[in-house]
Amino acid sequence: MSSNGKRVQGAAPGDEVGQKFHCDNCQANVTDSVRISCNECPEFDLCTTCFSRGIELGSHRNDHPYRVVTRHRFPIFTETWSADEELLLIDGLRQFGMGNWKDAADHVGTKTKEECEQHYNEVYVGSSNWPLPDMDRRFDVKFARTLGDRKNGATSSSKSKTLSSQPSNHEIVGYMPGRLEFETEYENEAEQVVKDMVITDDDSPEEVELKQIVLRIYNSKLDRRLQRKRFIFERGLLEYRKHQAIEKKRTKDERELFSRIKVFARMQTREDYDALATGLLNEQALRQRIAQLQEWRRNGVTTLEDGAQFEVERSQRPSRRASTLRDSAQLLDRLQKIVATRSAREPEPAKTLVRKPTAPNPLDIEHADGVEMLAASEREICARLRIFPRPYLVVKETLLAEYARNGTLRRRQARQLVKIDVNKTSKLYDFFVQSGWIKAPGRTAVHRAAAMLAANATAGRDYAVKQEP
Repeated sequence: MSSNGKRVQGAAPGDEVGQKFHCDNCQANVTDSVRISCNECPEFDLCTTCFSRGIELGSHRNDHPYRVVTRHRFPIFTETWSADEELLLIDGLRQFGMGNWKDAADHVGTKTKEECEQHYNEVYVGSSNWPLPDMDRRFDVKFARTLGDRKNGATSSSKSKTLSSQPSNHEIVGYMPGRLEFETEYENEAEQVVKDMVITDDDSPEEVELKQIVLRIYNSKLDRRLQRKRFIFERGLLEYRKHQAIEKKRTKDERELFSRIKVFARMQTREDYDALATGLLNEQALRQRIAQLQEWRRNGVTTLEDGAQFEVERSQRPSRRASTLRDSAQLLDRLQKIVATRSAREPEPAKTLVRKPTAPNPLDIEHADGVEMLAASEREICARLRIFPRPYLVVKETLLAEYARNGTLRRRQARQLVKIDVNKTSKLYDFFVQSGWIKAPGRTAVHRAAAMLAANATAGRDYAVKQEP
């Protein structure tokens, strides 16, 4: 039973060229060995082992007539080519075309393309009875060669098969490098107008003139097609991977610049376009450098070393600010837990006993973190309310931001935003109102502007402190 189809394409009925056979019982490959073929069951083959056991399978019975089939390993034209190889060579050339020695050699399976070409030229083309070979040759050897001696070499060579000139075998889909053509050309339907045109002697002068006009239009389309193909070849646009690698190395600004100026490529030679692109890139780099130097001057940077340090610190500024806010939030949360723990430990005063509250001792914040960013009045309120500078700055930023966003802020809203002692929140709220940073309900809008200025001043002090060495 054949595994690669019942009959190869182009083979005549009964021809077994190119087929592979397997035992219908044990599925052993009997292509290159003796097999037993049943004369009654169509395409039923057994190996000698299964035949000796009297295997019966399906409609096959062991008493059916049979025939012993072997491969044609004897030479007929040369001592190095068997009859089977001769048949495979002719069948391969019939399927794949005369001169396609690579595919013909793959079809034979035991010869290289050079050997196939040489054998065909010597035996068939060089024969005195051309196109027939010399049919009267006799050989003393029984077998031309052992099939499979060179199968491993042929298999390895077939893996490195050279790609043909087809649209799918190039990095640009639709381009055929062997023909220097595209699968879909510019104005691909141009030939449809002239494919059936015929100029005969019976045509009138008007018809001849009309057909000539159509031909001139068609020639102009061909000229435009050639012009575009020449542009693609001269600029190397078919090297897609190379251009893609260059594009990845460019910055975002450079890619945008090339995207804007590529329209000029058709109106300039390659050298002029490259010079234009290089000049524009240099101009862009100079503009960016001038803008950077001007920014350094505005920030007080006067040397290139200080400028490099300035760029490093500016790149680290967002991460530092995020880290500072995170540490302040953690400190505020820890202070809230301490206050909650202390309030739970203190005994509740008796209802009949009225004690006069005593003011707590001021907190020493002279060496606390962030004290340099506070004004004198802010230091005093932090010491009196026993709040460290960092948590105070977080509370201040939260309340002023809410006020700047809504235009007003009530005492109750401030207590809801800041989760600390409500009495401290109320005193801070009164302090902000007294300082003019927050407009209490019923006051003028001038206090809102004062609050925004205070917030900006706080941010400026924060930036100035971070910039100090």
